[in-house]
Amino acid sequence: MPELSHRRKSLVLAICCMSLLIVSLDNTVLNVALPSMQRELHASVAGLQWTIDAYTLVLASLLMLAGSTADRIGRRRVFKAGLVIFTLGSLLCSLAPSLESLVAFRMVQAVGGSMLNPVAMSIITNTFTDRRERARAIGAWGAVVGISMAAGPLVGGVLVDSVGWRSIFWINLPIGLAALLLTWRYVPESRAPKPRRPDPVGQVLVIGVLGALTYAIIEAPSAGLTSPLILSFAAVAVLSLAGLLWYEPRRAEPLIDLRFFRSAPFSGATVIAVCAFAALGGFLFLNTLFLQDVRGLSALRAGLYILPMAAMTFLCAPLSGRLVGSRGPRLPLLMAGIAMTISGVLFAAFGAESTTALLFTGYVLFGIGFGMVNAPITNTAVSGMPRSQAGVAAAVASTSRQIGQTLGVAVIGAVLAGGVASASYGAGFTDASGPAWWIITACGACVLVVGLLTSGPWARRTAERTARRLEEPAAAQSPAGTSV
Repeated sequence: MPELSHRRKSLVLAICCMSLLIVSLDNTVLNVALPSMQRELHASVAGLQWTIDAYTLVLASLLMLAGSTADRIGRRRVFKAGLVIFTLGSLLCSLAPSLESLVAFRMVQAVGGSMLNPVAMSIITNTFTDRRERARAIGAWGAVVGISMAAGPLVGGVLVDSVGWRSIFWINLPIGLAALLLTWRYVPESRAPKPRRPDPVGQVLVIGVLGALTYAIIEAPSAGLTSPLILSFAAVAVLSLAGLLWYEPRRAEPLIDLRFFRSAPFSGATVIAVCAFAALGGFLFLNTLFLQDVRGLSALRAGLYILPMAAMTFLCAPLSGRLVGSRGPRLPLLMAGIAMTISGVLFAAFGAESTTALLFTGYVLFGIGFGMVNAPITNTAVSGMPRSQAGVAAAVASTSRQIGQTLGVAVIGAVLAGGVASASYGAGFTDASGPAWWIITACGACVLVVGLLTSGPWARRTAERTARRLEEPAAAQSPAGTSV
């Protein structure tokens, strides 16, 4: 891709951020609308989980395929296709007549979404080649998540209270169309010098792992942990994972290049992404139901309550990007882990839901932690990797985020559903949510510990060794006797 002017680079970054905005905004707006959907569509807790997880599950399953496809046939081409499909899916969601059709249309959205974030990150990585410049761009990218978290609850609250929950999908239409036109006009096409071949077997195995595991977790409270159905899906998940670990190293160009994980920072970023986004998914799911179903707040007032968390994410995300560019990822990772852990402890051990002061303190701390964690995840995932594989590396990082959010909603929702007898939680909500808050606390502690272990000199040396191996000729990398 030719070197672009500073103005053109900034414009490309803005266009890519528009795609992140509609994808992130869709999730935060949807959380505020869950109670309204529950009443109109007569949904159970599991039904609410599926409206979120159907999206994140398909997204996680297809992100790596989208990243490698974009590297092969053109990043701008795949990015434009993603904008079209996501916008169409949003329109269909707004017209959904039932919970089942809404879940199906959310999956259509996810197919388009899978072509947006990892491909946009790959475009950014190939546009901003200087390390510090790239870190600042990723910081701005992370700030968009904060904007979506700040705007989502407020916009969602206004729309749900005034027009209805279906209107939350309308806001994607003008943004998606504008991003499509700007991409066509200003974003240059780029491809990997050596494109990777498709891996259909690996793709099916990834879907088997994520789909079967998520189904087993969400449906376990109603079907029973030892029911044949749940045990069957758990077995499919285990066998698919075993098949993935056996099959992928034997391909010359696998869907998931397991050699990436020889880099301690890359492996750490993957684990941290899963834990941080699991905590986020569970945090938003719990608080949305608590504020509206237990405290009895309107959708708009619930959005205003969550605003301190969103505001801190918005403020800390660009700061984190600057810290990563100037001092490396360790400091923001440690700050993120400490803040998220303390926030979880406030809810788990001190009942932060019971007093408004503690509630807001927990929201502020979680917002600081989540704002700090996003930039080091992305920067660590793509830095040190060959630019020819930027799409795949960025897709693994994005996949880890979606897996985390999928598992967070699935596990937290299952714990909550197992502790309450009906959708009218009342006073039983606090007791039922206690174990869920400890899970969120554990996720924060994991961010802290893994961030400490994978951001030092030893970890950087493993990243350098991994990068050298990845840049070696493919013939020298492939194990003897392997085939494509």
